[in-house]
Parts: sequence; structure tokens; C-alpha cells
Amino acid sequence: MIELNKVSKIFDTGFNQVNALSNVDVKIDQGEFVAIKGPSGSGKSTMMNIIGLLDRPSEGQYLLGSNDVSKLNDNKRSLIRGNVFGFVFQNYNLIPRLSALRQVEMPLIYRKDKERRKKSIIALSKLGLGERISHSPVELSGGEQQRVSIARALVGEPKVILADEPTGALDSKTGEEIIQIFKSLSVEGITVIMITHDNSVAQKASRVIEMKDGMVIQE
Repeated sequence: MIELNKVSKIFDTGFNQVNALSNVDVKIDQGEFVAIKGPSGSGKSTMMNIIGLLDRPSEGQYLLGSNDVSKLNDNKRSLIRGNVFGFVFQNYNLIPRLSALRQVEMPLIYRKDKERRKKSIIALSKLGLGERISHSPVELSGGEQQRVSIARALVGEPKVILADEPTGALDSKTGEEIIQIFKSLSVEGITVIMITHDNSVAQKASRVIEMKDGMVIQE
């Protein structure tokens, strides 16, 4: 489903050029649970941004399904991003004043989905938050806040979840609960791509892609 062919990303700082990715070849199938592991500066977040159409490769080809999305214009990229990807972040990215329900409704508000409340309640209930829908982030634990962010990512029925250090702010027990959610999503056919620097977390995925200095060094 996702295929990077000889993808490189070069950042020009004005003083020098930084090779964030160098000739990366990666293929990820539908329904896989993949961890992209590496230390800070290894290129893993750059790869995630390219996969999620948040950034463009400087060189190489990115195939999403059978379509080359490397050089699409911004409008087409935005449309695909909204329909294909759901994003989960380490710090949850929740809006302090909004209830869990409203947090999850946000992507559907932009789509003008008339069933957004129903869909959001279903998404939250699926993640065990059916009785917490009216609570704001300050009234939720870290694990509950991360589940809200996962529900928000899922409510638009994405084909791919991109999770950037999703257990980084959680204790080990709660982090394991989040990993189990990702495993169950993978079983349902949703592709899960998780960015992590933690080897013990990475090993919970079905496949690990290890990066260093902008290159894939091991799979």
C-alpha cells in the first residue's frame, strides 16, 4: 500500500544542506503494524511526515496504493491526507476547553458530517470512554487523553494511523494498553505506523524498521 523508492529529503539551512533521508526504500502493506525506530536525528519523523503527506521528498518516488503522490499539488495532497490518514501524537494535541466528544468531532466538523456526534460517540465507546465523553482533558488521565486522540484519529475511518511516540508520555502499563489498541486496529485491517526511539516499544510491533543517519539500516 505504501512504497518509498529511493526517497531522499534534503533541508537547506542557508549555511549547509542536511540529508534527513538518503535513498530510503520501504514498503508497508495494508494492515501491518510497523514500528520505525531510531535515535533523535535518525530521520524517522521526516519519514513519517513524508508518508503522511505533511512534507515532500526532495528526490525519489512515493507510491500510495498505485498512485504516485510525490508531486501532487497541495489541494490534492490535503484531500488524500484527510481521507487516508489519522494522526496520533505523544502530547495528545487536545484542546483544553473542549470535551472528549468535541475533540473527536473536530475532523468531522470540517467535513460537515451531519452524523458526527453519533460517529464520535461510537469511536469513544470503542476505546472504553463511553462514560467520559463530557470530560475535558484536565479531567482525564494521560492514558484516557491518548485514547481520545486515537478516537479522533479513527473517527474519519482512515486506512493508515501514523503515531509519533504515542507512549512517550505514559507509564509502562498504560503504554502497553495503547499498544494493544494498535494491535487490534491492525487486525481490523488498518495500517499502523508507529515512530519510537524505545526498543522495548518497537518490539511490540509486527515489524521494525530501524533507522540511523537518514538511512534504513535494518528490517
